[in-house]
Amino acid sequence: MSRFSVVVPAHRVQGYLRECLDSVLTQSFGDLELLVVDDASPDACAAIAGEYAQRDPRVRLIRLAAHAGPGPARNAGADRATGDHLLFLDGDDLLLPGALAAIDAALTGHGEPDVLLLGHDRVDWWDTVRPGGTPDASRPLALPPAAWNRVFRREFWRARHLAFSEGAYEDVVPVHTATLRAGGRLAVLDRGCVRWRERRGGSFSTTPGRHHFALVERYEELLAAAGPDDRARLLPHAAAHLLAVLDDPGRIRAGDRRDFFREAARLHRTYAPASTEPRTPGEKALAAASFAAHEGLRKAESRRLRVTRHLGRQKKKLRARAMRAAYRADLYRSLDPHLAVYGAYWNRAVSCNPAAIHAKARELAPHIRGVWVVSGRHQDKVPPGVEYVVEGSRRYWEAMARATYLVNNSSFPGGFTKRPGQVYLQTHHGTPLKKMGLDQRRYPAGTHGISFQKVLDHTDQWDFSLSANPHSTEVWERVYPSTAYQPLEAGYPRNDVYFTTDDERIARIREHLGIADDRTVLLYAPTHRDYQKGFLPRLDLRRLAERLGPRYVVLVRAHYFYGGDAGLDPHPGLVDVTGYARVEDLCLAADALVTDYSSLMFDYACLDRPIVTYAPDWQAYRLARGTYFDLLSGRPGETPGAVATTEDELADLFRDGGWDTPGTTELRTAFRARFCPYDDGRAAERVVRRLFLAPAQRS
Repeated sequence: MSRFSVVVPAHRVQGYLRECLDSVLTQSFGDLELLVVDDASPDACAAIAGEYAQRDPRVRLIRLAAHAGPGPARNAGADRATGDHLLFLDGDDLLLPGALAAIDAALTGHGEPDVLLLGHDRVDWWDTVRPGGTPDASRPLALPPAAWNRVFRREFWRARHLAFSEGAYEDVVPVHTATLRAGGRLAVLDRGCVRWRERRGGSFSTTPGRHHFALVERYEELLAAAGPDDRARLLPHAAAHLLAVLDDPGRIRAGDRRDFFREAARLHRTYAPASTEPRTPGEKALAAASFAAHEGLRKAESRRLRVTRHLGRQKKKLRARAMRAAYRADLYRSLDPHLAVYGAYWNRAVSCNPAAIHAKARELAPHIRGVWVVSGRHQDKVPPGVEYVVEGSRRYWEAMARATYLVNNSSFPGGFTKRPGQVYLQTHHGTPLKKMGLDQRRYPAGTHGISFQKVLDHTDQWDFSLSANPHSTEVWERVYPSTAYQPLEAGYPRNDVYFTTDDERIARIREHLGIADDRTVLLYAPTHRDYQKGFLPRLDLRRLAERLGPRYVVLVRAHYFYGGDAGLDPHPGLVDVTGYARVEDLCLAADALVTDYSSLMFDYACLDRPIVTYAPDWQAYRLARGTYFDLLSGRPGETPGAVATTEDELADLFRDGGWDTPGTTELRTAFRARFCPYDDGRAAERVVRRLFLAPAQRS
């Protein structure tokens, strides 16, 4: 018996079915059976499912003699299922990576509930992913009634004689019934497990017509069988669902709207308790039983929202004008010779090279007052005792107008005017492997609408361009061409910590991360892909941890573009450190770095510890983004150590010792000599002395 039975009805989804089945079969949690029900599909669905069944014993193909619809198709799959729990997935949807492992952990943690509600997101035909429904334990009926956003204990499903209806909206009755009957044996998993696909055309939800009136019939069937208490719970959600369908032009045509409303209002009058006042806007609209009144309210609400949005835009514009006017006035005030403004990573937090310079300036140049620029949503990340201003605020514009020193690893927001006498240090935030600046013009997949004229205008504001190595100096000079700045070849201040941290401090970091002394720590830190949305590692991290065994622990650091976590499957050999504030601490804790094309490899080389390059999509990355050298060439000064291009190769490197050999040590030494020649623990000091303590040298 399997842990999960995943039932997939298939009808006219041949273009999506392979991706759907792959999303199930490649889950790190593999104790499952996959039942694909061919609903007499006229396309290649049956052939595709049969192909999968031949090569994977977990797949079973069930064929219906005649087209019956998704409800009977799901019932056919549920009748033949043998797993502990039922999970229904449409043939054009996806099970997100790590979903089954997370579901298994949630079921175990909640004592095997009868129903587990799941979160989901949605993707359109442009591959734009947006948030979907999020389950709420206090309001379980508010989750859209769909077959695929919950898991059912199979014995519960059968004992309650649950089944999907025939015809449209087949999941409304069994899904709501199961939610009501589960009672206290209902639990919530608050993470996205399913990706629901919005199709451009041809799907039920995008085909308008009177077949959508079936929704009224489904709720009538549900409410007729419900007791008084359950009716009271169901009615607000039924009203909201009915009115949402009514107001969707992709479902209800304009000429049918009045009839649909009348049917929905009749349903509400029939089952609403006479002594109870309508509670929600939907119930009130149906209780009024006036389509004209509903339309008036809907149009009034639409007008109110438009006015509110317009007033919000106008208020924002007026505020921006006021800020700019005050800023222009501040430009006539004298510069503050003791004020420095810092920024990093587009105002995300206090970090990287600017943070190291700021810290050293407080020590060596205490007369310099340092102020950080952060966005409003990140101001909680500012350490205690660090002065900051919120981007776009009055204090921000005043600081930008009056500061003598500007230090950033990206750019300052809002388009400021650099004044004579202001000194701008651009620190950058990595050594370039991928193409940068004007070189990106040849690789449009990575530009995302960059204005290269604005890039040059920004470059003309710099006075110093910090370099970590001669390679960076050469690249910056070409891709950010300007006579306004001079290179500052001082090394990277953020790397000073690698030369000044003792073993006792490293032991405390590992202890804080919960790592035992006898574990070998691998830091897995891939970079982002310009051509990819979301964190989708090119390996199964849970499977890798299992293959490596208890000797190893893998710290997983997703790129900051992807948010605060990596969405890992639970495993004792994996630790999600995406939200950890200081990547330098993670490097210090790690015995080896595993990365692909991240510039972290150049920083980590300062530690003279093994670097493993895992590059399964190297050719695609080079073609889409462009690179300055061949990371996989094996030549000294280009390849930092061992290389793997498949998951098997990566696991074998650590199991067989290939990750740390005399040959990889020679490669690492050459790599370090090329890319870390200035790093010695005193880079921040050199920058501070040059920027703040040697003004005569800047002329």
